[in-house]
Formats: sequence, C-alpha cells, structure tokens
Amino acid sequence: MANTKAIGVAFLDQDIIGAQYLLSDEQFGYTAAAQGTVTQATDKSTAVTLNKPAGVITMNNASLATATNATFTLNNSFISANDTVILTISGGQATAGSYNVFANGLAAGSVSISLRNISGGTLSEAVVINFAVIHCA
Repeated sequence: MANTKAIGVAFLDQDIIGAQYLLSDEQFGYTAAAQGTVTQATDKSTAVTLNKPAGVITMNNASLATATNATFTLNNSFISANDTVILTISGGQATAGSYNVFANGLAAGSVSISLRNISGGTLSEAVVINFAVIHCA
C-alpha cells in the first residue's frame, strides 16, 4: 500500500505506511485528542479505565507506608500484549523523588502499574502519573 500524502506536507491526518524510520527534528507524540484523564476512586489499588493511547492518571490520596507498593490496573483498549507503556510521575507529590512508578504486567487491554513509596515515611498524596503507549505490532 502506498502513502496517500506527500511526506513533508502538513496534514492533520498524515498516514505513513511501510516506513522503515520515522525521524523528527522536533516533537513526536500524541495530539491533545489522543490523550485523556482519569481519577482513581476509593484507594490506590483501585483499577481505572482510560481508552486513550496517552493520558494522565490521578491516584487516590490514600495512605501508603514507606517501602510499600500500591498496585492497580489500567484498563485500556489501546494496549496490546506486545506494547510498551511509558510512565512518569508528573505531580501530586510534595517532595520530588518520593515515589517510583513502574509497569509490572502487560496484557491485551490492560497494564498493571505499581507505585512505590521510597520517601522514608508514610505519605497520603494524590500522585499524578502520565502514561503513553508505544504500539509494537
């Protein structure tokens, strides 16, 4: 299948099919329409659902003891079993470096996410996590 639009021409719906490399001198990412937000209810282990390829998860502000993980599931129809989910703590913590966040399980339609308190004390913060899915066919 051939590309339907000339490369280098600015189109909102640029389709690139069969390209071996995608290179950019500037930003490369998702549009605002491809992103969403979700807020975790109840506690830090409550599952959330956000069917967007990128977004923001605001966690519940339940207490998390030091050296403890809180694990929850992000249900997301954009995730396949071959994908990579990038996670970044983007806010909600009074002191930077108080937590680690990581994906520890991936399946079609979901990823398990763990937040670990590494602060040395119990914290009750609504940590904000950015995520982006890199699709790997």
